[in-house]
Amino acid sequence: MDMSSELVHSLLPVFMATVLGASMVTIGLVEGAAEAAAAVTKMFSGVLSDHLRKRKLLVILGYGLAAITKPVFPLATSIEWVFAARFADRIGKGIRGAPRDALVADVTPAPLRGAAYGLRQALDSVGAFLGPLLAVAFMAWFANDLKAVLWVAVVPAFIAVALLAVAVREPERPRTDPGARALFTLAGARRLELRFWFIVLLGAVFTLARFSEAFLILRAQSVGLAVGYVPIVMIVMNVFYAAGAYPAGVAADRLGHRALLVAGLAMLIVADLALAAAATAWHVFGGALLWGLHMALTQGLLSKLVADTAPAELRGSAFGIFNLVSGVALLLASLVAGYLWDRLGPPATFMAGAAFAALTVIGVLVFRSKPQGA
Repeated sequence: MDMSSELVHSLLPVFMATVLGASMVTIGLVEGAAEAAAAVTKMFSGVLSDHLRKRKLLVILGYGLAAITKPVFPLATSIEWVFAARFADRIGKGIRGAPRDALVADVTPAPLRGAAYGLRQALDSVGAFLGPLLAVAFMAWFANDLKAVLWVAVVPAFIAVALLAVAVREPERPRTDPGARALFTLAGARRLELRFWFIVLLGAVFTLARFSEAFLILRAQSVGLAVGYVPIVMIVMNVFYAAGAYPAGVAADRLGHRALLVAGLAMLIVADLALAAAATAWHVFGGALLWGLHMALTQGLLSKLVADTAPAELRGSAFGIFNLVSGVALLLASLVAGYLWDRLGPPATFMAGAAFAALTVIGVLVFRSKPQGA
């Protein structure tokens, strides 16, 4: 599914800007609102997976919805079509996200959770760089016909749903789980420790320090990279994301979490500065490389921290809360990024990201009294 989604994602900002004539603020709104919708949906699907004790059903529903939206993109004749399809696609992501992440924790021993989430992120990223790679290849094959290439994304999406339905097995959850059949309530929220809420806050601040990856693609176009080669930016980012995610996950099981968080933020700061100063496509590729390493160091680690700080019977709800808060932060970050781009130009967007990431580093270093290992 990542192969399908990233094929679309690597071309969609250019499609919106060139074919449909959308402004940068509009693109930021589309991307941010879509991701925020996914985050809100993750909250409800996570709670529902705890209540139903069946995570796979929701995961199939989410992947299935994402698959049936894929044909809408090449059929789109207006920004409203794209918004509706992107919104529905991310709703599908939201439905599957929290139950899937909780399912990983359900089947993984606690001492190996960092490695497990690192492996999941790595495999996600393999699909995420194969998608843009296919986009580049088919853009050449179809002579830069964006709509024709978007049709290619339909095939891997439906293959993903078929594989999930046939190959994934869900373990039985013990019926003695306390509160396993209860919907998430205020009392349930009180059972989530202060350590968990600190991780939620940390995830939100991390998200505010970056924004939709659509702006990486637009940055490549802004320095003159031909439209057919723009997806290379996502290929570079995801190659390094995939290569670094599993080793970072293993390190998260063995080393202090604070050092990995600070290293990831440092990568983001350098990436933003490189992208702000970029004058050629090679500079953008360098920034995308560092952006991918930042994601590798932080995303699996944050998932591990959520799993470690939430009770097993509330794990779906915990991932839902975490993703809801992060999604709202992503919407705000993407809107601000689009506004700065339109008003002050691309460098201002990335300089603002670097400044916020630097403030986040200070916060991580100052709050040393927070949860153990964080």
